[in-house]
Amino acid sequence: MPKSGYDFYLDKCLLPVTPPKLTIKINNTNKTITMIDDGEINILKKAGLTEIGFECLIPQVQYPFAVYKSGFKQADFFLEYFESLKTGNKPFQFIVCRRKPTGSRLFDTNIKVSMEDYTITEDVKNGFDIMVKINLKQWKNYGTKTVKISTGGTDSQASIAAQRESNDSPAPTTAQTYTVVKGDCLWNIAKKFYGNGSKYTEIYNANKSVIGGSPNLIYPGQVLTIPAV
Repeated sequence: MPKSGYDFYLDKCLLPVTPPKLTIKINNTNKTITMIDDGEINILKKAGLTEIGFECLIPQVQYPFAVYKSGFKQADFFLEYFESLKTGNKPFQFIVCRRKPTGSRLFDTNIKVSMEDYTITEDVKNGFDIMVKINLKQWKNYGTKTVKISTGGTDSQASIAAQRESNDSPAPTTAQTYTVVKGDCLWNIAKKFYGNGSKYTEIYNANKSVIGGSPNLIYPGQVLTIPAV
């Protein structure tokens, strides 16, 4: 059996025998929905995580076609290594180096993954050797983001609202105006000016001619009167 032009690495571990087949599934998170009278449409989303699967031979004896970076190692070495990748709670690099028979390089696969699961099969046809089926999944860096929320309106309105919320001071003794911005609701506006969201009815009752029949129908650009309490 000739040596393969493919080298498979799980982190720093070179598989001694190149798997005969590699499957790389490139997923997405698109969503198909059915519209009334218009049939199906496809809502495009961001790419999903790539899934990788292959089955490899782990020899118990040294074959001339097997490759070892630092000398022959029995199957238990590789099984312990696979288990450490699964239980280590850390991502690792999956690398496939491809070469032509002439030695020139083809494209490589280099992706950060997690060990999802692996299956060990012992078959009499393989003698003492074992087969291991491995499933990997792409791993992406992630983290929390800090979002600064604007209070909207003019600087003077934002300053008044922030001061009132922090100092829990009473509402002003004279009426004021406030311009609605995206994301506003009467509860939050009442909390800004009165320190108590439940007083939104005070604002609604003073602005029924502007808002209409429901306190939920405010929209950006509306100018509301903030009555004194």
